[in-house]
Amino acid sequence: MATDSIARRVAQKEVRLFFSSPVAWLFLASFATVTLFIFFWVESFFARNIADIRPLFEWMPILLIFLCAALTMRMWSEERRSGTLEHVMTQPVSLWRFVLGKFRACFTLLLLALICTLPLPITVGLIAELDWGPVAAGYVATALLGATYLSAGLFISARTDNPIVSLIGTVALCGILYLLGSATLTDFFDNQVGEVLRLLGTGAHFDSITRGVVDVRDLFYYISLILAFLALNVYMLEKERWDKAVATARHRHWRTATILLLGNLLLANVWLHRIDGLRLDMTEGKLYSISQPTHEFLGQLQEPLLIRGYFSAKTHPLLAPLVPQLRDLIKEYEVAGVGNVHVEFIDPVQNPELEQEANKRYGITATPFQVADRYQSALVNSYFNILVRYGSEHETLGFSDLIEVRTAANSEAEVLLRNPEYDITRAIKDTLYRYRMGGNLFDGIEEPVEFIAYVSSDTLLPDPLLAYKESMVAQLQTTVQHSGGKFSVRFIEPESRGGDVARQIADEWGFKPMVVSQGDDREFFFYLTLADNRQVVQLPTDDFDPTGFRLTLDAGLKRFASGFTSTVALVLPPVNRQMAQYHMGGPTFTNLEQVITRDYSIRLEDLSDGAVTPEADILAVVAPHQLDEKSIFAIDQFLMRGGTVILATSPFTAEISGGQLRLHDYNSGLQDWLAHHGIEIGNTLVLDEQSAAFPSPVTRREGDYEFRDVQMIDYPYFIDLRPPGLASQHPVTGNLPQLTMAWASPITVSQGHGRRVTELLESSANSWLSDSMKIMPSLGPDGLSSFRPEITGVNATAQVEEDLGLIVQGRFDSFFTGRSHPLNNAELNPQGYTGPGVTSLVQHSPESARIVLYASNDFMDDQILNAVVTASGTQYLGPLELFMNTLDWALQDDQLLQIRSRAHFNRTLPPMERHAQVLIEYFNYGLAVLWLVLLAVAHWLRKIMRRRRYAKGLAL
Repeated sequence: MATDSIARRVAQKEVRLFFSSPVAWLFLASFATVTLFIFFWVESFFARNIADIRPLFEWMPILLIFLCAALTMRMWSEERRSGTLEHVMTQPVSLWRFVLGKFRACFTLLLLALICTLPLPITVGLIAELDWGPVAAGYVATALLGATYLSAGLFISARTDNPIVSLIGTVALCGILYLLGSATLTDFFDNQVGEVLRLLGTGAHFDSITRGVVDVRDLFYYISLILAFLALNVYMLEKERWDKAVATARHRHWRTATILLLGNLLLANVWLHRIDGLRLDMTEGKLYSISQPTHEFLGQLQEPLLIRGYFSAKTHPLLAPLVPQLRDLIKEYEVAGVGNVHVEFIDPVQNPELEQEANKRYGITATPFQVADRYQSALVNSYFNILVRYGSEHETLGFSDLIEVRTAANSEAEVLLRNPEYDITRAIKDTLYRYRMGGNLFDGIEEPVEFIAYVSSDTLLPDPLLAYKESMVAQLQTTVQHSGGKFSVRFIEPESRGGDVARQIADEWGFKPMVVSQGDDREFFFYLTLADNRQVVQLPTDDFDPTGFRLTLDAGLKRFASGFTSTVALVLPPVNRQMAQYHMGGPTFTNLEQVITRDYSIRLEDLSDGAVTPEADILAVVAPHQLDEKSIFAIDQFLMRGGTVILATSPFTAEISGGQLRLHDYNSGLQDWLAHHGIEIGNTLVLDEQSAAFPSPVTRREGDYEFRDVQMIDYPYFIDLRPPGLASQHPVTGNLPQLTMAWASPITVSQGHGRRVTELLESSANSWLSDSMKIMPSLGPDGLSSFRPEITGVNATAQVEEDLGLIVQGRFDSFFTGRSHPLNNAELNPQGYTGPGVTSLVQHSPESARIVLYASNDFMDDQILNAVVTASGTQYLGPLELFMNTLDWALQDDQLLQIRSRAHFNRTLPPMERHAQVLIEYFNYGLAVLWLVLLAVAHWLRKIMRRRRYAKGLAL
């Protein structure tokens, strides 16, 4: 008789007997009920507000212990109690076939029980953007863990004739296997012992797979346990056949074969533990693997790169499980570096010399954590740092740079690695670029660059410009000598050939003749450009300072080079530090400054002198307030030179202080300048029914009294943007799962300018406009907010999509063409001109000029970001990621753009009404009941069909 046939018949019999027992249905119903109750009630799925099913898998190792114990408790003990085991022993068939059949039956029942949980990920996937990789990996881990518990349960059941004893024994054995690697036990030991215990325990391997990484080491661990327990099961049953009074060679062979099998499985696990690369990262975006951008940066290495992990043996219990994950990832850098990357892992406490080096040279110090051991609660100074060193440059990452923490609804913190590949690769990029900046600038330039100066003859130039030109020529000659043939110089007199060149540069780039001052008839040209086969960059000449020309030239050449850190000129509103302590005096942007500093050089720009620093590669103006004409001129001319201007501005700003939420008018000074370019920001705010939660001050009315509370409400001014409201095809927003825009205004762009308009941010179809200055919510007797389109006010508009962020690119005309020059008040001193003494105006921009506009002053404000953290329970970086993506895209430094937004807690649930949440919850309950009913119907139909076959056979 074929092995598969026997195993199949045994499995069919056991499944049939299982469903014939009312107790079996009780176990299945209890499993479904407890699972759904934990998911929706204990873990508070909707309050947690994360689009994943991690709470389901977090409890599965414990739930499976009881389910598998219930499934296996009668498998062999009932055979022994009823006396049918002797019949099995006397069959001329190998016992392992019966063991395999019973295992198949239990595994089939386990899969049928797990199917009742499938509606959970399907539901989450329908209402939000779910990463299906960890879901699939989670079910693989659940099936493997369940199979391990089943094999252990069958082994215990074969040792007793009492099902209750089998149940208790299985729970105890599986519980020990789980506790070995759980935090309950490992917290009492240092990190090294804890890692060994986690390798032995079933729970740690389960967690490793459910994060979305299927590792061969984890798979073989479960397979080896399954084979070990099944082998022990067969061996114990085989012993029942033996004559215990006589020891034979066959008995020794069985014992030897069983011991060898167990030993080989153990040795195979030890050997596989040394292999790191055999794994499949199933997460979307490959969160735990080396991506293509990382390979590109590692391919640029010319010197050895050192990545050193500083991890203490004793650390915080929530950080300890993250150490093996970081080690595995860092080892992948060593493999991808192909000999250029050296990896080290040290415990500084055990190596005083390296600890001294870490403290003094790299600024890495131990962090005090509160931990508990078997006897007391104490503070432990622990290291959880990464050093990246390239040449003489280095970058360090601490635990706060590597992790993200979320305070769950039950006040238990969840700690995970945020985006380790991005953090490490960004550190590699920073050290690589800083190291290159100390070398030859032309090493990063691939195609030859030509310096083209449109300068009038010496007879037309003022004396100060003659001196400037002489100094400039000398510096250019030096640059040519050190360029290795990649740099050339050409001077062109625009007035030559009948003025054809003058007309050409005026039409293409708006280069008009300059004058010393108003009323001076002497006109001349003095425009400097850099060009290659792809782009033309104009060099600013606002102050004509000979000592500053080299800085201006280098800043321009860096736009043609790769591998150098770009400079962001950031314009922020003036801040009164004393008022800012009380959240008054306008928005502040400390978080924005910090995040820009990580990737770029930053210059806090003052535009009041009418010029942008020559070093600037891009200009970002955030929440501008009452800009004067000179400041607008600086922005205008930066755009005219082909630059990119990023604006975050709106006619309003909000203030939260003293339990009050107020809206103030906020004059940027840019309204006319934007209107000149066909862009208008409406003097209203956008409200959207698809809104984010916000801990807002509210007015609560009780009878004739009013009270001020702070409540978590869905605040329509906090617009929750998701695809298609986030342009999925554009690099800036394509990788953002969600974005909250606070107090945003609508943007309209007039047609007919011939410029390309790309919408990045758009509200939902359920949004409307309001010009009301009352933004503090008022709750009615039903507890609902009064912000609804039908009651917002007489000026509320119909519901329609509104543009909140866009890009306008193309040829722009200067706002100051035909207007008085704002810099004409410069005076002469005895030595010549001071400041912008020579009046110049670029009237047209090249096609590469861009305006990126986000119509909100507050969406990146520190106070607002902190408020969103309070609402979500985790650090919220969506607006900052949007801004950094914009910088990367505009500066064509988009290698890190595709991996920046990857994280665990940034996939949130969409806004839903309470009745919708209740409907989803009870819908899942109903589907679980429906599945059990379908199983009962299928069992009943199979029973009827079986009886008919028997009756038909008897009739013959």
